[in-house]
Amino acid sequence: MLPNGVMMVGLLLLATGLASLLAGLQLLKGGLAGVAGPALRTVLLRFTGTPLAAAFTGTVLTALVQSSTAVSVLTMGFADAGLIALPQAIGVILGANVGTCLTVQLLSFKAGGVALALLAGGLALWAAGRRSRLGACGQAVCGLGAVFLGLEGMGAAFAPWQHAPWFAHTLLALRANPWAAAAAAAALTGLLHSSGAATGIVIALARQGLIDLENAVVLVIGNNVGTCFTAVLAALGSTTAGRRIAAAHLLLNLAGAVAVLPLAGPFAKLITLTAPGLDRQVANAHTLFNVVSSLLVLPFVQPFARLIAALVPETGHRRKRYLRRRL
Repeated sequence: MLPNGVMMVGLLLLATGLASLLAGLQLLKGGLAGVAGPALRTVLLRFTGTPLAAAFTGTVLTALVQSSTAVSVLTMGFADAGLIALPQAIGVILGANVGTCLTVQLLSFKAGGVALALLAGGLALWAAGRRSRLGACGQAVCGLGAVFLGLEGMGAAFAPWQHAPWFAHTLLALRANPWAAAAAAAALTGLLHSSGAATGIVIALARQGLIDLENAVVLVIGNNVGTCFTAVLAALGSTTAGRRIAAAHLLLNLAGAVAVLPLAGPFAKLITLTAPGLDRQVANAHTLFNVVSSLLVLPFVQPFARLIAALVPETGHRRKRYLRRRL
C-alpha cells in the first residue's frame, strides 16, 4: 500500500500532466490551423472530386491541422450544404484516420529534456508574431513543448503506482478482458474528446513497463472507436448527410476494432518488427491499424456509401439537392 502522501503527489502529477497534454494538443492544433486554416476550406472543396482524391486530401489536411475531428466536422458541414457527396465525404474520413497518426508518432518521441526549451521558444515566437503566421507557428511549437512536458509528468505519476495493489488489479482485469479494456479506452477518449490524449496515456503506461504491447494495441484500438464520439455528438443536430457521415465514421472504426481485437496478439508480434522501443511500437501499431483499415475500405467506398444511405434513411418529405446525386 502506498503512503497517502505519495498517492496524493501521484494524483497531482497525473492531473497536471494530463492537463498539460490536453492544453498542448489544443495549442498545437490551433497553431497549425492558423498556418494552414485560410486554405483549409478551399482545399477541401477543390480536391475531393473522387473518393481517392478525397482520402488523400483528408490525410494531408489532418496531418497539417492535427485534428481529425476538425476535418470531419468541416466535411459534415459541406455535406449538409450539398457541396460534397457522401462517397467523397467517406473518402475524407478515411484520409483523416490516416492523417491523425502523425499526432501519435509525435507523442512517441522522448523529448522531455527539450520540452521547456520548446515552450520558451514557442512563447517568444507567439508573442512576437501576434496574429501572423509566425505567431501561429510559435503557438504550435509552444503546444508541442506542453505535450512533451505532459507526457513526462504522467510518466512520473505512474512510476510509483506499479507497487499499488489496486492499480495492479485494475491492469490485470483489463488484460484478462480485452473487449472490456477496449470499451474503457473508447469511453476515456470520448470523455477527453481527444484520441491523442488517450493514446498519450497508453504511451506513458508503456514507458513505465505497466502494460505490454498487446495490452497497448487493445487500448489504442479502443481509442480509435472513442474518437468517433465527438463527430456523433456534432451529428445530432445535423441533417441526414451529417448523420450519415458520422455513422460511416463510427461503423468503419467499429468494424476495424471487431476485426483486429481477436488478433491483438499476432498483430502485436508483427509490430515488434517495426521498432525496438515499446513507445514507438505503440505509435506504429496505431499507424498500421489506421493505414491498413483505410486502404482496405477505399476500393469499396461506393457500395459502403450505399449501405450507409440504407442504414440512415432520409427523413422528411423533401430531399435536399445533394441527395439527388447518385452515390
